[in-house]
Amino acid sequence: MSVLDTIRDRRSIRDFLDEEVTDEQIEQILEAGRWAPSGLNNQPWRFAVIKNEEVKEQVAECTRYSSTIKAANVLIAVFLDSDVMYDRTKDVQSIGACIQNMLLAIHELGLGACWMGEILNQRQDVEKLLEIPDNLELMVVLAIGYPVPEARTSSRKDLNDLIQTEFK
Repeated sequence: MSVLDTIRDRRSIRDFLDEEVTDEQIEQILEAGRWAPSGLNNQPWRFAVIKNEEVKEQVAECTRYSSTIKAANVLIAVFLDSDVMYDRTKDVQSIGACIQNMLLAIHELGLGACWMGEILNQRQDVEKLLEIPDNLELMVVLAIGYPVPEARTSSRKDLNDLIQTEFK
């Protein structure tokens, strides 16, 4: 599958099979994130991999989308490291690129994931629960697993509606 096909084919997955995501797959996902671009190559991302069921249950209590967290085989929390940050906007953008790389790798591996953004409403609770140092700020929790087979579709706005100005 080409990169463009992968981009168009990837969907947010909220229902997972009870099948283990391997350590090798997790490492491949983290590697994909690690290779995202970052200003000054500061690589401001840090990761927490959560497979422990008890910890997953506690993380699930920090979001109204707890069923997705509980159904996932593994969670990867992505943090912004303020100790290496040089420009907050650029570094947050880099974290977004890191997350997108991870989502594309997850899809390529035949897995599914959901970008759990709502959990940021309880960011400090998650950070405390995971015993994260003060220099790390939660950016996302990815819920990952093998997707329950079903047809998934999505739509996008017409490209012409998204182009504000075009200079030719």
